[in-house]
Amino acid sequence: MTLPLVTRVVLADDHAMVRAGLARILDAEADLRVVGEAEDGRAAVELVLAGEVDLAILDVTMPRMTGLQAAREITTRSPEIRVLMLSMHDNEQYFFQALRAGASGYVLKTAAERDLVAACRATMRGEPFLFPGAVKAVVRDYLERAADGDEADADPLSSRETEVVKLIGEGHSTREIAEALVISEKTVDRHRSRIFEKLELHDRVALTRWAIRRGLVEP
Repeated sequence: MTLPLVTRVVLADDHAMVRAGLARILDAEADLRVVGEAEDGRAAVELVLAGEVDLAILDVTMPRMTGLQAAREITTRSPEIRVLMLSMHDNEQYFFQALRAGASGYVLKTAAERDLVAACRATMRGEPFLFPGAVKAVVRDYLERAADGDEADADPLSSRETEVVKLIGEGHSTREIAEALVISEKTVDRHRSRIFEKLELHDRVALTRWAIRRGLVEP
């Protein structure tokens, strides 16, 4: 991939003040330019895929569609677009979910002033960018898997089932989920039944906890 002279960036975060702060950091650099902003994951996907964009910076937890879900869709549909995850959470599980979703790096919001520009440039060079705690997590995970001879568990849910879980975790009713996903309420019920069966869970509270651990909804 040939590096552009100016990297065109889309920022996605559900807090306008956060987006403004990040845009200020990026636009101060001659080789980085914010060309679009989104307040949720679905809008970010639409914005990134519709325009001439080189890099998407996505908050991990957002309404409608998480940054993790958005990253997965963007990298699947347009692999040439780089993705960088941004989060308040120094959380290994979010970090590994981000890598599985196709992100090239993970930046903590608390360190954005220091790390964001370097992370963008590394990502555009095709290099991973990891916060210090993530480096330790990668090494530890590798050593544990090598000792056990195990591979990481694949996500047991389909992409549509994951969307349903997120909406359930956010407290939406069956009717609201059906309207949001443009499916029937009976289809929502079928998805819910399969989700509980696959995850071996029995109630909405347990499912919400699972969704929080997976980074689908905020605690």
